Amino acid sequence: MSRVLVIDDSADIREMLLLKLQLAGFQARAAADGERALQQLAAEPADIIITDLFMPEKDGVETITEIRARYPDASIIAMSGWQSPHGPDYLAVAREIGAIATLRKPFDPDEMVRIVHRVDEDHERL
Repeated sequence: MSRVLVIDDSADIREMLLLKLQLAGFQARAAADGERALQQLAAEPADIIITDLFMPEKDGVETITEIRARYPDASIIAMSGWQSPHGPDYLAVAREIGAIATLRKPFDPDEMVRIVHRVDEDHERL
């Protein structure tokens, strides 16, 4: 099973996803923001990275851009609950800069686990 890093400033979401992913057999760990995530990735790479888009310190768009540059083989899943009626669709932006899947908050945690399983299967085929 793949190593998964969950990046979200919400402790509740981090803990819920960690539990669900670990119960599904993944080696999962978490970071509260993009800066901490990049530090963790430097110490121990991850195969799949799940990141929120709106966080303090380093937002998800910056984080995805840096991960894509430093770890081109990592699979990135973006999530966000923020949606502007007049601005850009940030989940679409995340796909354009390297996220291979996106999920809008709130979501069913089991749906995220299904997405991670699909990404993991695709990653193993490469």
